[in-house]
Amino acid sequence: MTVCDAPLAAAAQGSHEPYRSVLRALRERLKADLEAIEAALAGAPGDERVLLTQDDIWQTLALCYHSLQACGMQVIADGALLDLLRRARCFGVHLVRHDVRQDSARHTEVLSELTTWLELGDYAAWDEDARCAFLRQELASRRPLLSPRWAPGEAVAEVLATFAVVARQPPEALGAYVISMARQASDVLAVHLLLREAGCPFDLPVVPLFETLDDLYRAREVVSALLADPWYRGHVQGQLMVMIGYSDSAKDAGVLAAAWAQYRAQEELLGVCAAHGVRLTLFHGRGGTIGRGGAPAQVALLSQPPGSLEQGLRVTEQGEMIRTKLGWTSLAVKTLALYTSAICRANLQTPPAPQQGWRDLMEELAAGSCAEYRRVIREEPDFIEYFRHATPEQELAGLPLGSRPARRRGGDGIESLRAIPWIFAWSQNRLMLPAWLGAGAALQSALAAGHAERLRDMAASWPFFATRLSMLEMVYAKADSGLSAHYDASLVPAELRPLGQALRASLQRDVATVLEISGSETLLADSPWIRESIQLRNIYTDPLNVLQAELLQRQRKAPQNVLEQAIMVTFAGIAAGMRNTG
Repeated sequence: MTVCDAPLAAAAQGSHEPYRSVLRALRERLKADLEAIEAALAGAPGDERVLLTQDDIWQTLALCYHSLQACGMQVIADGALLDLLRRARCFGVHLVRHDVRQDSARHTEVLSELTTWLELGDYAAWDEDARCAFLRQELASRRPLLSPRWAPGEAVAEVLATFAVVARQPPEALGAYVISMARQASDVLAVHLLLREAGCPFDLPVVPLFETLDDLYRAREVVSALLADPWYRGHVQGQLMVMIGYSDSAKDAGVLAAAWAQYRAQEELLGVCAAHGVRLTLFHGRGGTIGRGGAPAQVALLSQPPGSLEQGLRVTEQGEMIRTKLGWTSLAVKTLALYTSAICRANLQTPPAPQQGWRDLMEELAAGSCAEYRRVIREEPDFIEYFRHATPEQELAGLPLGSRPARRRGGDGIESLRAIPWIFAWSQNRLMLPAWLGAGAALQSALAAGHAERLRDMAASWPFFATRLSMLEMVYAKADSGLSAHYDASLVPAELRPLGQALRASLQRDVATVLEISGSETLLADSPWIRESIQLRNIYTDPLNVLQAELLQRQRKAPQNVLEQAIMVTFAGIAAGMRNTG
């Protein structure tokens, strides 16, 4: 192909094969970039070459495309080249925008060490007003805060190094900086200050993540304080993103109380942002499992508060669900179609706002379920010991199944355990405890108080409540008291087994309660396809549970590598069978 237009001829410097000439140069630069990146990943001292950008690739490809169009070769232009142009525009050279995520306590540690070195006092010991005053003063100042003479400790240096990496990236490489365990306005202002000190040349969205029950209830207060700050309000320029945590809130308070706290937090945040003329995008930190907020995508979206999807949606898909939802082209298209249709439907047909009577009853249910959940999790003296014997929690910590350590720093109780191994461990022994504990007891109390008709009315007319009941039915259908009892018999000391018996008895009572509200004789009576699918998978999953219990028993008596590998296989098989409860 030798015919081209003038711009391509100039770029090819008169080459007889102009298209090959410019594309060959682009290909060689891409190869050199790849070698430099691989050398850096291998730890070799690489050159400080400037890598290709999205614009570099786009300009060369677009030059060829327009030349082909101008020279009558539209069929070639609109083939593979047009597909490549679309990929270059969609994905750039980074493929995806990466989020950076760090715990708020790590930022506090940085500022505490810094202010102590500067002899300004201990930032960690200051109250919220003092912290915010200091941060506002520094954000308004033109002088740098970090001194080249300061030699921070290892932990602080790691956090600062992360900010330095962020500052070196182009804007299109990053999506947001997420603050885990955000509890107050200073947590957000601190990140803005550290980004500025690192020399970040662009405004990276800083997203507070409200995770625990208390944090969700205080989300409105925190965002109100931020939007009342003139510097912050001017910085965000009318656009704010807030992340709602599902995993840790459910681990903290149980699924029913957490779901209501998440619903309320979204309503309150929408109201605060509307009052300040700010557009709010809600970022849902859902996990794949029901105990971590997981639910069928369309149902979950349509059960959100009215107006919560007006600015679109940002949502996490956890590693164990990416393959299930996006692993094949047809699955990915279906998943994205479900999200798109649900968002359009929610915005075109606003979901009903709950009646005041429903809200009042939901408050009672949330309080009752939280109290029952915490009574078992926190106040039962044998619970932690039972948990470690009855589930493979000990073995999970040593296996490469998580993206982060199984526990946060400090302590070995339930509070320090991350949500993933907490949920995963209970799904493996088929008790599914975190996905139902407390909810049934609260519903039974409401029935005993004479609220049966109101509960049925809520289930029929309020998508949020209907989804909660539907998810409980699915969990109950996948739970298996017989297999849980088998784990106890194989792994749990005799003196701890009464706790397991009590939990299984509670499960049976809760199943009866939900069936009484729904008026059905069997679980999932309205979803026969799902019920049959679970029954079919159980044929394969149940033997894996029996095998796993035997392997765990042997491994705990005499650890062996071969047994560890076999246990890991059973983990994967049971999780695949449990799907959104595993």
